[in-house]
Amino acid sequence: MSVGVAEGDQGGGSKVDYIFKVVLIGDTAVGKSQLLKRFSQKEFSMESRATIGVEFQTRTVFLDGKTIKTQIWDTAGQERYRAVTSAYYRSAVGALLVYDITKEQSFEHVPRWLDELKIHADSNLVVMLVGNKCDLNNLRAVSTEEAKAYAEKEGLFFLETSALDATNVETAFVTVLIEIYKIMSKKAMNAKDELGNGLSSPSFSGISLTIKEENEGDSTQGTRRGCC
Repeated sequence: MSVGVAEGDQGGGSKVDYIFKVVLIGDTAVGKSQLLKRFSQKEFSMESRATIGVEFQTRTVFLDGKTIKTQIWDTAGQERYRAVTSAYYRSAVGALLVYDITKEQSFEHVPRWLDELKIHADSNLVVMLVGNKCDLNNLRAVSTEEAKAYAEKEGLFFLETSALDATNVETAFVTVLIEIYKIMSKKAMNAKDELGNGLSSPSFSGISLTIKEENEGDSTQGTRRGCC
């Protein structure tokens, strides 16, 4: 599968085949905003501030000749924003669940965040467990083995990253996008087969697909529900 990541969003005359919504979740101060900044802008800021509510950035990715615009939503980790951010899970097709490898408590809270995803997001959601700040290995409080074992038990992808030096940041995001694309491609193929047999259009579970012609300034969105 050929993969490319654009340096920036495409201009007004470019066609976007899909828009994927991915959320970043986890405790406050684990580096979610810095991961987003590193992936979307290839930057890192030493002066970080807590996210208020929800923020998002976009990045264009090319998979198998398709142009995919990724909307990455950075959700606040503070308790007072949980009621606000939970509404954003419902249309997400991917998530990066982030903890800080130097803060054991942030890893202990991972099951709680995963439960939120199970409640508010669709079961087809692609989830990557991310141990951030691996550049601070001398301050490590959560072992790689422990986190990897948990991810395997829960059926999650897993990587350790560093927003500071860019270790595995691109890989983490692109892995999630590839898996989302595989799911959509498989469902589209199944739909084509069923329609070819004279059956009605199937409904798919939880995959929100947007096809947008950017030069027209509008979009057509179809959310399909059903079994994976």
